[in-house]
Amino acid sequence: MKERGLIHIYCGDGKGKTTAAVGLAVRAAGRGKRVLISRFLKTEDSGEVAVLRSIPGITVLPCERTFGFLFRMSAEEKKEAAAYFQGQFEKTAAMAGDFDLLIMDEIMASVGGGVVSEESVLEFLDHKPEELEVVLTGRNPSEELQKRADYISEIRAVRHPFEKGIGAREGIEY
Repeated sequence: MKERGLIHIYCGDGKGKTTAAVGLAVRAAGRGKRVLISRFLKTEDSGEVAVLRSIPGITVLPCERTFGFLFRMSAEEKKEAAAYFQGQFEKTAAMAGDFDLLIMDEIMASVGGGVVSEESVLEFLDHKPEELEVVLTGRNPSEELQKRADYISEIRAVRHPFEKGIGAREGIEY
């Protein structure tokens, strides 16, 4: 008998939410589980993407379009981004039943920024395949998302090099 899949949230203002999700993906794949990683708001220019694609059992859905920062978008750009990212979510949800672990990276920012409908995410979580393990990453999960989570891990920034003017570094932050 298969185990019931649980819901994880990796949130907070600290570095490491995606890194934690990637670690879980590698662990699951190492045990023969099928993993789907859907990336929201992030381009393909991140060091883990190529390696993840080379691991048997892991499928990465790319974020094929970039729109820039949500807070800098015009109303028209945000509308275009919403159409794209809602479509990305719907594609992800349709594929999820073929996997054991689903990671939706930066889904909370997508919901909080208004480019993915929270109602659609909640509906998915409420009716997901019973055995499917789901990981949601990003800052500021809503109360409704938190209510559905079995795990909530908050990664808190105590110190970050950005405070010293050090920008994102290839192979470390992306």
